[in-house]
Amino acid sequence: MLKTRFTETFGVTHPIVQGGMQWVGRAELAAAVSDAGALGIITALTQPTPEALAGEIAKARELTDKPFGVNLTILPSINPPPYDEYRHAIAESGVKIVETAGANPEPHMPFFKDHGIKVLHKCTSVRHALRAEKVGVDGVSIDGFECAGHPGEDDIPGLVLIPAAADKLSIPIIASGGIADERGLVAALALGADGVNMGTRFMSTQESWIHQNVKDRIVEATERETSLIFRPLRNTARVARNEISTKVVSMLDEGAQFEDIRELVAGVRGREVYESGDLDAGVWSVGMVQGLIQDVPSARELVERMVSGAEQIINGRLAGFIN
Repeated sequence: MLKTRFTETFGVTHPIVQGGMQWVGRAELAAAVSDAGALGIITALTQPTPEALAGEIAKARELTDKPFGVNLTILPSINPPPYDEYRHAIAESGVKIVETAGANPEPHMPFFKDHGIKVLHKCTSVRHALRAEKVGVDGVSIDGFECAGHPGEDDIPGLVLIPAAADKLSIPIIASGGIADERGLVAALALGADGVNMGTRFMSTQESWIHQNVKDRIVEATERETSLIFRPLRNTARVARNEISTKVVSMLDEGAQFEDIRELVAGVRGREVYESGDLDAGVWSVGMVQGLIQDVPSARELVERMVSGAEQIINGRLAGFIN
């Protein structure tokens, strides 16, 4: 068993997190990951209402008695979701771990602290991680440039970003982006992290509800088959390379504005990919790490082989370098 500051602070057995993923982070996957001893995450805004989120949390409780968390992504919006009500649904359901992402979590911290909820904040730079530490989060999950979704605008890969964060932070650090197996786990620990966060890898598990076509495509794809969209808009996102993402990149390179591509990148179209298996129905998030994914195991099998494999690397190959 790998014991780290993360496992001790957040009360889980293994230093592995299934990060919150829009449309993907549902009860069955989160419960399976947590039941295996890692930390599963339900994505709050995947649920259409706070009441639906409470129901999803209840469903997860029926599937596991292990700790799991809820992701609350905070983004600027003309018509923002009722974050207050989502927070109350989380607290009233007895959840004790929240993964925040997007904007500064400071406005939400008093509520979470008052309810005994530990906060793991996801960010893409050391400066944002330091700000999160200052406002009282219990740990940070820091995304390198390799990650799916939004990698920020600094383009710093994990090999540099993780130790840079470890040099300056005093709270537990979770490494995110480019990690799919025991090699990534050991590398992250060596770089100063206290655990790893995986999104794309957990998409490709048996308990993930997304269409089998999507899982098969992840297994088939190489590390070169992602696209960076929204770069000219300074809101970069890494998604699967398909007809839609290729068109969006081309339009933006030619001077299009967000209004010109709004319909192409609508979230409902990404959800349709996951539901229907039509890989060109919309843009959908996936990381470069897809090039390392070769199968679709159960969440338990994935977690257990990562932990046992990491122990073998540490006690075997790495130990062999010491005279």
